Order: sequence, then structure tokens, then C-alpha cells
Amino acid sequence: MAELTHFYEKFQPTHYDIDLDINRETKQFSGKSTITGNAKQQAISIHQKFLTIESVQADGSDVVFKVDDENEAINIDLQKTGDVTLAIVFKAKLTDTMMGIYPSYYEVNGAKKQIVGTQFETTAARQAFPCVDEPEAKATFDLAIKYDEHPGETIISNMPEVRTENGVHYFDTTMRMSTYLIAFAFGDLQSKQTTTKSGVKVGVFATKAHKADELDFALDIAKRSIEFYESFYQTPYPLPHSWQLALPDFSAGAMENWGLVTYREAYLLLDPKNTSFEMKQLVATVIAHELAHQWFGDLVTMKWWDDLWLNESFANMMEYVAIDAIEPDWHIWEVFQTSDAPAALQRDATDGVQPVHVQVENPAEIDSIFDSAIVYAKGARMLVMARALVGDDALRTGLKNYFAAHKFHNATGADLWSALGDASGMNVGAIMNSWLEQPGYPVVTAAVVDGSLTLTQQQFFIGDGKDVDRKWQIPLNSNYSVVPKIMADKRVTIGDYAQLRRDSGKPFILNVGNNSHFIIQYDETLMKDILDHVDSLDAISQLQILQDLRLLADGRKNSYANIVPLLPRFADSQSNIVNAALYRVANNLKKFVTPNSNEEKALQTFFDKLSAKQVSRLGWTPKAGESNDDQLTRPYVLNAALYAKNATAIASAHQLFTDNQNKLVSLPADVRVFVLRNEVKNFGSADLFDQLLSAYRQSSDASYKADICAALTSTTDPKLIAKLVEKFEDADTIKPQDLRAWFRGVLANDNGQQAAWDWIRNDWQWLEDTVGGDMEFATYITVTANIFHTADRLAEFKAFFEPKIPTPGLTREIKMDISIIESRVSLVEDEKQAVNTAVEKAIK
Repeated sequence: MAELTHFYEKFQPTHYDIDLDINRETKQFSGKSTITGNAKQQAISIHQKFLTIESVQADGSDVVFKVDDENEAINIDLQKTGDVTLAIVFKAKLTDTMMGIYPSYYEVNGAKKQIVGTQFETTAARQAFPCVDEPEAKATFDLAIKYDEHPGETIISNMPEVRTENGVHYFDTTMRMSTYLIAFAFGDLQSKQTTTKSGVKVGVFATKAHKADELDFALDIAKRSIEFYESFYQTPYPLPHSWQLALPDFSAGAMENWGLVTYREAYLLLDPKNTSFEMKQLVATVIAHELAHQWFGDLVTMKWWDDLWLNESFANMMEYVAIDAIEPDWHIWEVFQTSDAPAALQRDATDGVQPVHVQVENPAEIDSIFDSAIVYAKGARMLVMARALVGDDALRTGLKNYFAAHKFHNATGADLWSALGDASGMNVGAIMNSWLEQPGYPVVTAAVVDGSLTLTQQQFFIGDGKDVDRKWQIPLNSNYSVVPKIMADKRVTIGDYAQLRRDSGKPFILNVGNNSHFIIQYDETLMKDILDHVDSLDAISQLQILQDLRLLADGRKNSYANIVPLLPRFADSQSNIVNAALYRVANNLKKFVTPNSNEEKALQTFFDKLSAKQVSRLGWTPKAGESNDDQLTRPYVLNAALYAKNATAIASAHQLFTDNQNKLVSLPADVRVFVLRNEVKNFGSADLFDQLLSAYRQSSDASYKADICAALTSTTDPKLIAKLVEKFEDADTIKPQDLRAWFRGVLANDNGQQAAWDWIRNDWQWLEDTVGGDMEFATYITVTANIFHTADRLAEFKAFFEPKIPTPGLTREIKMDISIIESRVSLVEDEKQAVNTAVEKAIK
């Protein structure tokens, strides 16, 4: 099925007239795709998928065509090459797969309603209309849409509507753009709008299931983000408007359709009176990410999917750059340190992981390259390194020139490096390609050898890995000025350590700021010096110590037993990012204990020791004027106290529930999930279960729904677990977009793991039929692998998934996840006794 020849090589569209007639009641649509373009040969191909093709004409005359469903194509024989206008008449069905043109379902006051929206990335525009559905095949588009319209309904698209005639809505001609960025939606929508300083109309659209003020936060962030990007990129926003649309059913987090960005409701709409600071940060960065794409991805688009990182890595970095500029008090780069950095480091250490720049042809495999830890997080770290090397002035100059050279066209990674290199005078490509083209990353060993400070680099693996002698050009970012800026060799000798230590007056540290994509293994001398001065280190340096020790333990270059006695030294930190790193290590210790064993009781006592002072300091409810760090730290320590079965914590949570049992949604958003989960686990009943499940179905508050999901999936009652699993396939209760969170919650519950594991094995075909067409499908395998840690589960995982290795789009994930579980099982078996002994010592 691999497309050895891109269709664009045979036929190059310049303009489309797309006429669609959509009927929600019958779930049918029909249309005509009129494509003007240049035929490079007489035998051409046009993409289609799930369409019934009724006729094909070229320049007004019928032509011979053949539908090739296996290759998602219409093969057409033309009479001539050169300029030609194709007219293809077709019909199709609306789907419930959240791909192509599809309905989104919601309720208002108990009445079921729907709006229709679209999702075309990566290769689903061909499900909506015949087209050359490849990023390079940019063209202009005129959309004309008729639908079974009711009074008061709204229809929106990439460009403004210019007129309505006989029920047909005509939209202005688009800029030259890729097919996957076309979007439209219609239904009973509400909106709020504003205008940027430069005159761009900005709007937020949602169903009327939401309160009007839930749109306010997004509108403000979107407006200010566009204003920031126009200044930073030194390039105007190229369209008349920027609409943000919340869809009730949406498989991705958000999608950067040009001028009409679509989102999951959870990532756009916020209750202004009761939303956690963490959720505000998340929504703001998602919006800023998608709006960064309006230039980087939409105005200039990757030439082919192998350069997906050009879109996603860049937008992932820019979301932090933008929010840091418009909300500097949020210290948003700390989120990068606690989410993107550890995700990239963990996944990129598994042998077989894809490089950031990955070759791909088969349409079924394109979705599988959207590896969030690599293309998004690692790629963003790579660009953060590049930004640090060239500086913001050169970055902005380079980007301005990049946009000017490639706007309305396509580019490759080499084009970006060239623009940044010209602006900075550095050979940026030579440095960055070592990170872009090869998978993995190095561990730099820093040691005093015969009195000299010596650095060596070697690829780091968690689990078995084949060392093929890879080298990276590593920005070392040391706090010692004599250390070279870039380490390109396998081994570097810095100089006499004793003299260097005296001259600097401080411990030797690499990767200051934790922005370069490598970890450090300090020898005993250097690590003792660092730990002796740990209290004087900044929060990111403390985070790094915990982060690198954890990874080194996972990679068998250290032991968790050695880390356990260090954890109390960090437990009273008032820095959120230190607590994030601390509890990531602590939670990893849970895999070394058997549920309800004496070892687990000891670990719970250890968690109580780590969290007690912080719980006492912070309390259960947010205080007026408390710091952002305190707001973000509270969830870590409350979660730890509840795992520890701290009687006071359990009682406090129960009291909060009792005081608010008739208004649970109004519990402080920062702690609500812990209150609900505590109640279900420790005071649960069938009545409470039904009450919360009913609230889940009726609520339109995505944050509250997520809290209920976390609570219900933690039940210890086998009957209620069985009832939950029955709801997995009930879309009226659990939407397919939300199912993974429910599945993960039950699977991570010791009392529910068997039921969830049985379900996914027994109903895999249903799952594939329901969500198999989108990029989240393979993550069900990832989620499972991230939880399993016993030999029995490894054997069962292999028995079920190994036969599926040949499945396009799943091959790499299954192979990697088997390796991930194998390494974890080996680690647990080898270190269990030592780790539990270390915990026993730590609580005495």
C-alpha cells in the first residue's frame, strides 16, 4: 500500500471549488470537487477514501477512471498533459470515527444535540472530498456548503463567509494551503469575539451546553498570542480571522486548521470561578501551540510527513516562548521541565525509538509518527538547544527570512537550519542534525581521572540496547567557563580538577538549566560535592539531580536503593518542580512492592514521612495570595498522604466531601479529584458510584468529568469495576475520545487491572473499529506497557500483541513496549529486595 510515487508528482492542483450538501439526519453528504491543475502525465491519481465516485470529467468531458480503494485513489486516464480542470461528483456517509466530516454529540438540559465538524490531519481530507491529499499539494480553495439548516445556527470555516444563496453558504477564497488544514463546522453555536491590535478578528466558539463566561479565558489568550507572534515572527498574521472552536467529540487535543482551530472542550473552555492554576497553564499552552502553527505549519508547511517535526517541535517550543512572554509570572518554562523534558528522556532511551526526522510513506503509518515524546517533546528540546546557541535576535531574524522565502509554500528541515545559520553565522545544521537524524541521546560521564576532570559520551539505554557508536554534538552548558561550548568527541579532558574547583568555588555542574537533551553521571567525588551543597543549588539543578538519578537507575547505571535515602533531603522544598521530580521518583518505588504487603506498608510510611510537613504547611484548601508553587505542590503532597493512608488526610478529605456533597463541582478544582477519589476508595457505596456516574454524564465541565473518572476508576469493589467496564463501549456515557483515561484508570487499579486487561484483549476489534482511524489508537498499547511490571503480565502482553507486530502503524510501538516491560520486570526482580531494605532504613 506504500505510495512509492506521491500523487503530487503526477498532478499538481492550483485551485479547488468544493461543493458539499450535508444532511445530519440521514448522515449522508454529497458533493462535487472541481480541481484546476497541471497534469505532469496522462495517467494521474486523486485521493479518495470511503467515497462513492459517481462521475469524473476532464475539461467538461467524461474520462476513464478506476477507484482503487486499497491505495485510497481514483486512477484517471487523461487525453493530454498540461493544464486541466477535473470535476468529480461523489457521495459518502458521515462517520462517528472523529475523522473526516463527522457529528459531535452533546446534551443541553437533557436534550441530545449535535454539531458537525471536521478533522483532516493527517490523511482524512480525502474522506471529505477528492483531492491530492499531500502537504506539498498546496492550492487555493473555494468552499460552498449547504446543510439541513435550522434557524439560528452558525457555520464557520477557514475564511469569512461572503454570501448565502438558496441555502448555500459561500466562503471567501483561501490562501494557498494544504488540504489537511481545511476545516468547517456548523450547528447551534455561541461565540465571543474581539480584535487584535493589527485588526485580526479573534473568536471562540462552543456549544450552548457551556456558560458564556467559559469562553473568556481562551479569547484573551488567543488574542494576546497572535499579537505576540506577529511581533516575534515579524510577519503579519495572514488571514482575516482566527476562530477557536471547541468540539464535544475530538480525537486529538487540538488541530491547527488555518483560521479555524479546533479543540477538545477540555483544552479551550474554562470555568473562570473554579479552575486550577495547572489547568489554566495547560489550556493557555495548547492555544499558544495551535496559534504558533498558523505561521509555522500553515503559512509554511513541511514538504512531506517525514518533516512533521518542523511543525510540531517548533510549535511545542513556541507555546512556552509565547506564554512566558504574555504571562511572565507563571514561570511556564517550569512546566516544560516537569512534563516535556522527562517524557522525552524516558521514551528516547528505549532502543528502537524513532528519530525526530523519520522516514514514512504508508498512510497507515503516518499517524504513528506523531509520537508526543519524540516529535513534540524531544523536538522541542532540540529547538530550545538551537535557540540557546543562536540567541533570540538571530532566531527572530532567521524566522522572518524563513517565512519570507517559503510563505504559502513548503520547506524542509534543511531550509530552517539554513535560515538560522545565515542569521547567526553558525553552522546550525551540522550541530542539530546529530539530534535530528539519529534516535536516542547520550549520557555524559563526568569523572576525576588521575586528577583530571574528564568527560565521555555514550548512548544511554533503558533496557537492552545495541550500541552502534553514535556521537552527538552536545551543548554542555557547564558552570565552569573552561568547559567547551560543544562536545563533539567521545572524550574530552578539561584540566586539573583540584585547581578548577578552587578557582570556581562551587561544585562542577553540566547542563545548567536542563535544556540540552542529555543526562549526566557524576562520579562519586563530583556527586558528593554536589549533594554537600544541594541547598544552595537552584530548583532546576535540584530537579536535574533527581531526574538523572532516576533515569540512571532505570538504565541500571545506578540503583533506586541508592536514591531512597536522598529523597527526604528534598521533601520540604517549596519549589513545585523539585516536588514534581521528587514524587516521580517516589511513585516509581511502588513497582517494587506487592499490594497490601508489609513492604507496601513500609513504603506508605515513607510517603507519609516525605509529605507530612508539606501537608501541614499547605492544608487542603487554597489560601488567598499563596504562591503558584504552593498551588502546584499541594496535589503532589495530598496524593502522597492519601497513598500513605494518613488518617488525618483521609478524614480531612471526607469532611470536605461531606460539607460539599450537594455541590461537588464547586469543590476547589486543585483538590477535588483527591476528595472524590478518597470518598470512593474509603467510604464508597453503590449509591455514591451511581451518583458520580450520573454527574459525569450530565456535566459539560471537562475538568470535573476528569476528576470523576479518576475517582470512579479507583473503586475497590469488583461489582462496580465490572459495571465500569460495561460502560467502556457506551458512547452515551463515555465518549470514545475519553475512553483511554477510563481504561488506564481501571488498569492502574490493582483491583481492576484484570478486568481492564481482559476487556482490551476480548474487545480489541471493537476498539480498532471505533478509534483505529486516529493517532491515539496505538497509545492504548503504550498506556498498558507503562503500567505492567510483572513477569506474568509481560508474558500475557507478548502473547496478545506479538501477533499484531505486522500491523501498519503498530509495529514500532509493540516492539518498543515489549522492551519497556522486559526492562522493568528485570529491574524489579533484581532490585526489589535492596529497594525495600532501603525504604525500611529510611523510615527508622
